[in-house]
Amino acid sequence: MTAPSLDGRRFRDVSGDRSGDVGADTIFDYHQDGHVVWARYAGGGIALGFLVGTRRADILSFRYCHLTSDGETANGRCESTIAVLPDGRLECHERWQWESRLGTGTSVIRELSPE
Repeated sequence: MTAPSLDGRRFRDVSGDRSGDVGADTIFDYHQDGHVVWARYAGGGIALGFLVGTRRADILSFRYCHLTSDGETANGRCESTIAVLPDGRLECHERWQWESRLGTGTSVIRELSPE
């Protein structure tokens, strides 16, 4: 079963892996139009970031670019697998790789509970 659309959903990092710039205070605002996905993100160590890519079933492939709170730019690529949690929220299991510097990692972002 394919997970529902990402459009209008908000996510937060829950992985605890701090090898990247994103942290628990970073919020992602996702959008989706057909197979095209994009998001704006900010918070914690990120002043402003964007990602853009595609969705094929429950796999996202995208590039990201952001400005850290220290004024440094960074970019890379990521592939995420979307999972549906028992409560209906979505979770993305990510494998990413920097393009602007050395390094790879994994992370998990989870949809915020509706307010």
